Amino acid sequence: MAEEFEADEIIAPGGRHGGTGVGHVSVLLKEAIDFLAVRRGGSYIDATLGLGGHSWEIAKRLGAQGRLIGFDKDTRALELARKSLTSPPAQHAGDWPEVTLLHRSFAEIGRVAPPASVDGVLADIGVSSLQLGDAARGFSFQAEGPLDMRMDPHGERTADQVVNQLDESDLADLIYEFGEERRSRRIARAIVRSRPIRTTAHLAQVISAASRSMNPERIHPATRTFQAIRIYVNQELEDLKAFLDERGAPHVLKPGGRLVVISFHSLEDRMVKDAFRDGAQRGQFRLLTKRIVTASDEEVDRNPRSRSAKLRAVEKV
Repeated sequence: MAEEFEADEIIAPGGRHGGTGVGHVSVLLKEAIDFLAVRRGGSYIDATLGLGGHSWEIAKRLGAQGRLIGFDKDTRALELARKSLTSPPAQHAGDWPEVTLLHRSFAEIGRVAPPASVDGVLADIGVSSLQLGDAARGFSFQAEGPLDMRMDPHGERTADQVVNQLDESDLADLIYEFGEERRSRRIARAIVRSRPIRTTAHLAQVISAASRSMNPERIHPATRTFQAIRIYVNQELEDLKAFLDERGAPHVLKPGGRLVVISFHSLEDRMVKDAFRDGAQRGQFRLLTKRIVTASDEEVDRNPRSRSAKLRAVEKV
């Protein structure tokens, strides 16, 4: 597979393990690795690398004859993961796989990896703790920051453009479709009347004010709208559709190869569930998870973000 990648993207092992350094906790780590059933000497793709927590566990099991490929839109995440994945601890020195990191969306997997070339693919979909924790990225309403929300810092579309330029009707539609927000029209009207809106805190304030007369909810009133804008900015559902397509992840798996997907909201999980079910009906997949796998109470206590995580897995026939 080496001919598919630029030579300067190949990473050699060495040094000591420094970790991610940002307090990242990989969600459903044990469950994901168990369902992947990593084979020593095999080839695996972490389609949403993030800070490399899942990849680290895969790499430990591959050995020197194995190959690990990581995809991510986020250049900062790639930079941090590179430091971790190129520095195995002493006990793994000389027995570390070839690692390739690519600044690409997982939607491109079918165009990058050859058909029937990998033993397993993992995708942990959604915004990462690295992105949420950096106010300058504009993903969170809990801190003052610019309206950005781009997973790829080089992406053309920003949250500022969506919030300040989109037609009110279109804005309401995307908030409803991608955020499943029943107050979408009221919120869109409030946003348009409050323009220009330049910060996450201002946007959250506008949304909260528009929702004030509604029944109180457990989640912050801005949660669904921020989710909707983020999904739209990053074309997340389009990318997921391409990833799950027959020409995407299923195309690059060897017979017996496994595909494991972790999602965080109902729109994503529905797409994964339908794709896996349809593939099983066509005889393409064997379902490994008849029901979704969720985090244990212990994991939720350690990492509240895992509460909404849903894992599904299949094996290519």
